Amino acid sequence: MTENDATTPDLPTLSSHFAGQLPELAIPWQSEDFPAPEIAVLNEELALDLGLDPTWLRTEEGLAFLLGKNLPAGAQPVAQGYSGHQFGGFSPRLGDGRALLLGEITTPTGELFDIHLKGSGATPFSRGGDGRGAFGPMLREYLISEAMHALGVPTTRALAVILTGRRIERTRVVDGAMLVRVASSHLRVGSFQYARLLDDADLALTKNLADFAITRHHPELHDTEKPYLELFRAVSREQRCLVAKWMRFGFIHGVMNTDNTTISGETIDYGPCAFMDSYDPATVFSSIDEQGRYAFGNQPVVLGWNLARFVETLLPLFDAEADQALALAQEELAQHNQRYRASWRVEMAEAVGLPDREQEESVIALLDELEAILQEEKPDLTGFLRTLADSSDEETTQMLLRVKDIIRLQEWLDQWLQLKPDFETMRARNPVYIPRNHLVEEALVAATENRDLGPFRQLLEVVTDPFHRRLGLERFEGPAPADFGDYATFCGT
Repeated sequence: MTENDATTPDLPTLSSHFAGQLPELAIPWQSEDFPAPEIAVLNEELALDLGLDPTWLRTEEGLAFLLGKNLPAGAQPVAQGYSGHQFGGFSPRLGDGRALLLGEITTPTGELFDIHLKGSGATPFSRGGDGRGAFGPMLREYLISEAMHALGVPTTRALAVILTGRRIERTRVVDGAMLVRVASSHLRVGSFQYARLLDDADLALTKNLADFAITRHHPELHDTEKPYLELFRAVSREQRCLVAKWMRFGFIHGVMNTDNTTISGETIDYGPCAFMDSYDPATVFSSIDEQGRYAFGNQPVVLGWNLARFVETLLPLFDAEADQALALAQEELAQHNQRYRASWRVEMAEAVGLPDREQEESVIALLDELEAILQEEKPDLTGFLRTLADSSDEETTQMLLRVKDIIRLQEWLDQWLQLKPDFETMRARNPVYIPRNHLVEEALVAATENRDLGPFRQLLEVVTDPFHRRLGLERFEGPAPADFGDYATFCGT
């Protein structure tokens, strides 16, 4: 037993699989020192799931662990290297400019998760930035990622937000903060793009990375005839299912660069993200997305584009014959739109109480017509679907009040009721509450301007139990008031 183990018996064990097996993609690094760190928000439920004692995490030793300063022997914090297409333009060397992978933790149930810091200080990938995080954006990521988890959307999660005690300069001077993030891994399409840039003629690094990804996420693929083609198929399938869930709940990621397309199929990087109030495929919330590249309705298309960049990195591993490898890749990419649409129908069939019936012709026609109605009427998507779920077999009056073309919706409702929807499923899977933009801003302003975390904690409690309506929470149900105005979000650190 080491001296460190003897003095801190509760110190968690961290493995360094990524750092040890892929040193070309990892730069050993340490978080910076913070003058007066304190935990602002701690996810006690997640801590317990990870096998961590929340009480210990709140101690001086536990806080030092979360800061990357009190790690077990053998832990090797690293800044990960990756590339990325950002708004279509290729950046060959991005990497963790303000983040560190502390290592991997094994839960009591045997699952492996990354413990990752965001806002931990400058690294060799910082490109002139200070590497620090601001309190507001860190709280935003905590809130939205936990809401997504509660909705059943695959996502990275937040273990803690820590105030650093340092004031930092952005558009104005604000409180600095750091996020402790948990993910099944931080592998991205950009990781593979970076590996290909560094690789030699025999593609040893790309192959090693692909093998690592298979072991981490799809170990059953090692025994297949074409494991790297199967890896591409698996990642594509999980990403299509992910984006279909985004579309079902009206979520806009806002920065779907290839470095934010994960191999695990988890949502990552909650910067300029938001939920729509009014259904509109052209909706953009990111302040820098002037061309609407990452608009709500473009997300499935952009996913296909990102997957094409992924397949480019794996192409030589598909088959020894270049022509055959290319043919396999083209066949996969050609089916993206059709396969995405099938994933979307799975989600929407469940939303309208017809689970496992998405391949029936009558259901396909019903869902296509519903999409057309949504695009024409532009209702509040969350309110529309929940009102539908709360309708009885005989009572749909409230639905008709939400549209201008009553006759068209009535015809749709009649067809829908003939299919005998499962209202119990609908109420269990259509949320009453989502992180409404005006409520998010209200909570963040209170926290950052007044150090009042009360509104944040209340909103967090509401959106992490999204399917059950509670008395007294009526203000959390509806869209923003008219005087809220246009909404913009930022990539700000």
